[in-house]
Amino acid sequence: MAAIDPTVKGLKPSTEQYNGAGERFLIVHARWNDQVITPLVQGAVDTMIKMGVSRDNIVIETVPGSYELPMACSRLIAASQIQASATASDLMGASTLLDAPASAPTSAPSSSVSKGPFAAAIAVGVLIKGSTQHFEYISDAVTHGLMRVQLDTGVPVVYGVLNCNTDEQALQRAGVGKETKGHNHGEDWGAAAVELGVKTKRWATGAI
Repeated sequence: MAAIDPTVKGLKPSTEQYNGAGERFLIVHARWNDQVITPLVQGAVDTMIKMGVSRDNIVIETVPGSYELPMACSRLIAASQIQASATASDLMGASTLLDAPASAPTSAPSSSVSKGPFAAAIAVGVLIKGSTQHFEYISDAVTHGLMRVQLDTGVPVVYGVLNCNTDEQALQRAGVGKETKGHNHGEDWGAAAVELGVKTKRWATGAI
């Protein structure tokens, strides 16, 4: 009997069903190793949509490399909170439509689009070991940086950074391997984001 490859893993389905309808999510991805990044991001998006999240409520931002992921996640989470606060102020106070010039074009926003703060974020990057210590330094810095962001903001940041020894390892973990297709880990990250977004909102009310 063929041995099971221990590197091919997937997220075990939860016994609870999570629905991300009405919630807003963030995906920040690096542009290095785009052949791997693209299917990972698509896998996360497809899974979140299956779990009730509107595509309009998935904000996708890019940065040059994985090293920039922690800063981008931190600033974008803060921006969403500022945006949510401004939207709340508009609802409670003077309407921005009334303040706008008569000639300014207006359009009704989609009812499915949320202006609330991000319920969770996914940081996606791909680091492939080379012949220098660059890989170790970047991997360590990004890992600790993303952990700090979620602890400082209280917003879950799913760790979607692949740390691989070879190109093929990375491709397999995006479900596009050449030797073995593999499992797209982006799907797991999308499911984790919705689950954590729902749970964090629940925990914030004191419910356990």
